[in-house]
Amino acid sequence: MWTKLAHIVLKFRLILIIAVGLVTIFMASQLQHLELSYDFAKVVPANDPDLLYFNNFKETFGEDGNLMVIGVADSAVYEPLNFKRFKFMSDYIENIPGVIGVVSLTNLSRLEKDVEKKTFTQVPIFPTIPSDRRQLDSLLTIALEQHIYSDQLVNTDNGAMLMLVALDEEVLQSERRQTVVDDVMHAMDIYSDGTGIHLHVGGLPFLRSFLTSKVKDELDLFLILSALVTAIILFIFFRSWNAVVFPMIVIGVMVIWTMGTLSLFGYKITLLTGLLGPIIVVIGIPNSIYLLNKYHQEYERHGIKMLALSRVIRKIGIVTLITNFTTAVGFAVLAFTDIVILKEFGIVAGINILATFFVSIILIPAVFSYLPAPSPSQLKHLSLKGLDRILTGLDLLVHRQKYSIVAVSVVVIIISIIGLSRLSSVSYMADDIPKGSRVWQDLQFFQENFHGIMPLELVIDSGKRKGTSSLSFLRKVAEFEDYVEEHRDISSTISITNFIKAARQAYYNNNPAFYDLPNNHDKSFLQPYLRNQGGNWELLASLVDSTGQKMRVSMKVADIGSHRMDSLIQNHLKPKIDELFGDSDVKATFTGTTLLFIKGNQYLVKNLMISLIWAFVIIALIMAALFTNFRMIIISLIPNLIPLIITAGIMGYFNIPLKPSTALIFSIAFGISVDDSIHFLAKYRQELFGNNFFVPIAISKSIRETGPSMMYTSIVLFAGFVIFAGSEFGGTVALGILASATLIIAMFTNLIILPALLLIFDSGKRSGDSHSLIEYYDEEIDRDLIKLDGRIGQEQKRKNA
Repeated sequence: MWTKLAHIVLKFRLILIIAVGLVTIFMASQLQHLELSYDFAKVVPANDPDLLYFNNFKETFGEDGNLMVIGVADSAVYEPLNFKRFKFMSDYIENIPGVIGVVSLTNLSRLEKDVEKKTFTQVPIFPTIPSDRRQLDSLLTIALEQHIYSDQLVNTDNGAMLMLVALDEEVLQSERRQTVVDDVMHAMDIYSDGTGIHLHVGGLPFLRSFLTSKVKDELDLFLILSALVTAIILFIFFRSWNAVVFPMIVIGVMVIWTMGTLSLFGYKITLLTGLLGPIIVVIGIPNSIYLLNKYHQEYERHGIKMLALSRVIRKIGIVTLITNFTTAVGFAVLAFTDIVILKEFGIVAGINILATFFVSIILIPAVFSYLPAPSPSQLKHLSLKGLDRILTGLDLLVHRQKYSIVAVSVVVIIISIIGLSRLSSVSYMADDIPKGSRVWQDLQFFQENFHGIMPLELVIDSGKRKGTSSLSFLRKVAEFEDYVEEHRDISSTISITNFIKAARQAYYNNNPAFYDLPNNHDKSFLQPYLRNQGGNWELLASLVDSTGQKMRVSMKVADIGSHRMDSLIQNHLKPKIDELFGDSDVKATFTGTTLLFIKGNQYLVKNLMISLIWAFVIIALIMAALFTNFRMIIISLIPNLIPLIITAGIMGYFNIPLKPSTALIFSIAFGISVDDSIHFLAKYRQELFGNNFFVPIAISKSIRETGPSMMYTSIVLFAGFVIFAGSEFGGTVALGILASATLIIAMFTNLIILPALLLIFDSGKRSGDSHSLIEYYDEEIDRDLIKLDGRIGQEQKRKNA
C-alpha cells in the first residue's frame, strides 16, 4: 500500500500540488465570510433546565446583562463646571444609537404628589446645573435623599458615583456592540481630557467587547509569532532555507484550510477557536521535521534522492498517519461534548490535524523532488557532536540505570498524586482579564466601592395572581432585601418594594425618613396614588410580570468565584428565603448571567475531563490495533500518563485551579505526546526484526534514529505553546505554560522511561513471519520512481566525491 502511495505521490506530484493549491484557493475564498462571535452564552447546553429558566426570565423581565457602568471617585466631579460636563457626557451617551437609557445622578427625577389627580409626577432634580457651589450642593442633597436611586448610584461613605448605561439587546449580539462601546469610551475620554478626572468603566457589555477585540488582536499576533518561532527553529535544526520555506508553506496551507473550515461550517471565531491557527502551526511542523529528517537520513545512506523520498513515504508514512490520527483524537473527542464552543473547536481541529498528514505527505516529497539534492552542509545536523553526546548519554543512562529510572518515576508519581489531591476547580467571571490592566483595576474599583457589578437575579413567585401587591408579602421581601444588604459582596437590591417606598416618601413631601413600605395607617392613603400611577413607571414592567404573580429582585455581586458564590447562595441567601417563605406557596429561584457563567464553566471542566477519558480509551484501542500485545499497550501508555500526572500535581502544589483553559491541556497534551511513543515504538519494532530480536541493540538504534526528531519536535511544540504565555488572557497564559511544560516532560519520559520499561519488561521475542501494523513497511524498490530523478549515477558519484 505505502509503495503504491509513494509511487502515486512522486509520479503525479504536479497534479497533486495543483490539487492542493486549488483546494487552498477555495478555502481562502471562504475567509471573507468568517465572523467574530459576539455571543458568549453557548457554554451551557440548550436543554439545560437553568438555561431554559433564564431564557424564560429574559422573556418576562428583560435582559440582565446589558448594563455598562461608568464610575468616578474624584471629589472634583462635584465642582459645578465638572458636574455640568458630567451631565453633558450623560446626555451625549444617551443619544448614541444602540443606547436605550442612561441613569445618572445628573438626570435623576424625584416623585412629587399631585393631590388633585391623586398621582405622582416625575420632576427633574437638575433641570440645569447651577454655577454656584452652594446651589449645587443643595440639589445634591435632594438627590441623595432619593434613596431609590442614591443607594444604587452613590457610595455615601466616600462620594464615589456611578452612571448606568443600558444597551439594546440586539446590539449586544452583533458587531455593532463594539461601535457603541467605543462611542461611550470616546465620550469618557473627552470628559477625562477636559477635566483631568479619571473615569472607570465596567459591565458585561464592556467586558465582552474587550475580550472580543483582544481575541482578534491575539489571533493575528500569535499566528505571526508561532510561524516566526517555528521558522527560526527549523533553520537552526536543518541550516537550510528549503527546510524552512516549504514546511512553512505547508503550515500556511493548513491554517487557511482550518479557518476556511470554520467558515464553511458556519462557525464563528471565539476565544477558543481563535487559537486554532497558532495550534495548527505548532502541531503541523512535527510532520515536516520527521519527514525531512528521514529524507536526510536515507539520502546520506545511498545518495539517491528519489529513492530517499520514496522510502520516506513507505517507512514512516503509516507512523505519521497514526500520530496525526492520535493527535486528532485528542481534539476530536471534544466534539462529543454537549457544549457548542468545545464541539466546534474539536470538529475543526480534528479534521484539519488529520488533513495536515495528507498535505504534508504530498507536498514535502513532491516539492523536494523538484529541488536539488541535499548538500553535505545541509546534512551536518545528522552528526552534530552535541546532539550525539546527548543521545549517547541517554542510551547509556537507559541501559545502565533502568531500574533506578523506574524507581525515581514511581517516587515522582507519588509526589505528584499528593499534589493532584490538592487540585480544586474554581472559576471567576473575570478569569481572563489581565491582572494589573486598566480593565482589571476598574473591576476592583467597582467591587471596593459598590460591592461588584456582576448581575444576580432572584425571581419570587407569590403563587397567586396579583400576589406581589400583598403588603404582608412585600414586607417579607423587604426583610430579605435588608438581610442582603448586610453582605459586603452584594450591592443594594432593586425591586418593586423600592418604588413603593419611594411613593410613600413622595407622599410625605419627600421626607427621607418615610422611605419605607406603607403601614396599616397610611396604606389606604397611598393606594389611590399607586393605582392611578398605572403604566407611568416604565421600569415597573421589568420588575413585575403582567399577572402580578411574579416579581424580580435584581442584585449586583462581586466577582467572588464559583466556590464563594455557591456558598453565599446555598448557605446564606436560600436559608433566609426558606425562613421567610417556607410555610407558604411562595417559590424563589436564583438566576442570571453570573450563575449561568459559573455553571457553564463547571460544564466545561466536566466535559473536558470526560473528553480526556474518551481520548485515553480511543488511543488505547489504537495502540491495541497497532501492537496486538497487551504488555506493549501498557508500556506505551505509561510514559504519556506520567506527564499529565506531574502537571496536575504542579497545579495542586501551586494552587492553579482546574478551569476550562487548564482542563483543556490534558486531552490535547495526551494526544500529542503519544506521537513520540508511536514513532519510537515503530522504529523499535522494526529494529527488533533487523537485529535478531535483541532488545538492547534495538533500543540503542531507536534512540539514535528517532531521538533527534523527537527532540526537534518537542522543542518546536514547547516554543510554539509557550508563546501563549505572552497572552493578555489568564486562561491562555495557563494553557501555554502548562501545555509546553507537559510536552517537554513527555519528551523525557518517552526518551528515558519508555526505553527503560522496554528493557525490563519486553523480551523481544516475536514470530519472524508475523508483523503487527506498526512494524509494517515495504522494502520493495520502485525503479520507475528512481528514474524520475534521471541522475542516479550522478548523485552517487557526487556523494562519493
